[in-house]
Amino acid sequence: MTFVVTDNCIKCKYTDCVEVCPVDCFYEGPNFLVIHPDECIDCALCEPECPAVAIFSEDEVPAQMQEFIQLNVELAEIWPNITEKKDPLPDAAEWDGKTGKIADLER
Repeated sequence: MTFVVTDNCIKCKYTDCVEVCPVDCFYEGPNFLVIHPDECIDCALCEPECPAVAIFSEDEVPAQMQEFIQLNVELAEIWPNITEKKDPLPDAAEWDGKTGKIADLER
């Protein structure tokens, strides 16, 4: 089992989750983070740290966000690893809680 970053991370990109990950399994894109499923040890430390409530256990990803399971797999293979907390995107607070942001995902 792994954890999955979903829709609400897009255009927010809080990195509180990165700071607590013991295995450095987060990968960073321009406006989104993903978790590498082969590296995640299912420790659950990241989930409560996400201010945007964008991280779910794979078996608890909401039905309307199932595409994010494969998206995490795909993007973790091409994006660089992130191991330290950074500032969120400048307008993160404005985007936090908005739904349907998949069209805003920058690759």
